Amino acid sequence: MQRFFARFALFATMAAVVLALTGGVAPAHAAAKRGKAAAKNAAKKKKVATERLVPATKGGQPNVQARASLVLDESGTQIYARNPDTERPIASISKLAAVLVVMDKGLELEGLSTINKTDAEVAKGGAKSRLLEGMTLSNRDLLHAAMLGSDNRAIPALGRAVKLTPSQLAAAMNAKAKQLGLKNTHFREPTGLSVENVSTPREVIAMLKKVIAHPVLGPITHRPEYDAHPVGRPPIKYINTDRRAARGNVQLLGGKTGYNDFARYCLVVATKVDGRTIYMSFLGDEGELTRFGDVARVADWIISHKPKTMLATATTPAPAPAPAAPMVQVPFAPPAPTEAAAPIVESPPAAPAPLAPAPTATATP
Repeated sequence: MQRFFARFALFATMAAVVLALTGGVAPAHAAAKRGKAAAKNAAKKKKVATERLVPATKGGQPNVQARASLVLDESGTQIYARNPDTERPIASISKLAAVLVVMDKGLELEGLSTINKTDAEVAKGGAKSRLLEGMTLSNRDLLHAAMLGSDNRAIPALGRAVKLTPSQLAAAMNAKAKQLGLKNTHFREPTGLSVENVSTPREVIAMLKKVIAHPVLGPITHRPEYDAHPVGRPPIKYINTDRRAARGNVQLLGGKTGYNDFARYCLVVATKVDGRTIYMSFLGDEGELTRFGDVARVADWIISHKPKTMLATATTPAPAPAPAAPMVQVPFAPPAPTEAAAPIVESPPAAPAPLAPAPTATATP
């Protein structure tokens, strides 16, 4: 019995030592450290979670959140504008000019291009690419990767397919902007990573119109998704990065997204709203989904503010037909020749402070 109590006392002593060493209650400094880590994580989540509910309208206008924006109908009539001619970084919207250039240079759609180290270097600092070094694809696939998936490596590969280095491609993009009369659009490099790739809401709409009108590029930008087929590898499915702009009352006709740390979230789209073609551009939104919320707020406002003439046409009953005149029989004579009828022609918060220049920024679609 005495031996039993001696062993019990020994075990109790060992347990006390273990508790003292490990701490039955965490030391104060460890608890403080965990508290700081939790606070840091909470702050990080709060910073990332920039999406928020905002009123649909403000001051009788759609409550657009972008720092610079423009909404036009197909006739060019301005529906909404906020700093529409202010230069801002446009991130991957730059790719619209790049694909216009390579098509002008006679890109062979079924020709093959292989992703190389230079492509990876040009795209360094951007979103993770699905185009791996050594991967060979058709130039048609690369166009889809650039326009739908906003893959940065696709752009220098397309430039190389028409014998242009990245710097030569950027120079050709600037020449294209000048040709289109875009006085406030300039490119430092071809992908959209540079803060010096700038344009305005009005001029990115002009670029998008040229892309949509192109017989090859137009159908591509309209696609919701596409399967690229690298040689000897599994297919890569690309989902159009502008797809979230579509909703019950918004049909997408084409568009391009963009993001980097300086440009923030950007979007230019052509849509069909209530039977009307509407072009929208939003530059400098905070929050990935906010640019799509801007589309929704504009579309809802357009539908709820139909022109009065349209409403009158829809609600006013048609006049009763006049009584038919009595028929009079006359001698037959061949009709006189007539000319063809001529066709009937139907007829916000303050801007942000200037951005500090920086060479490149992390970019995603």
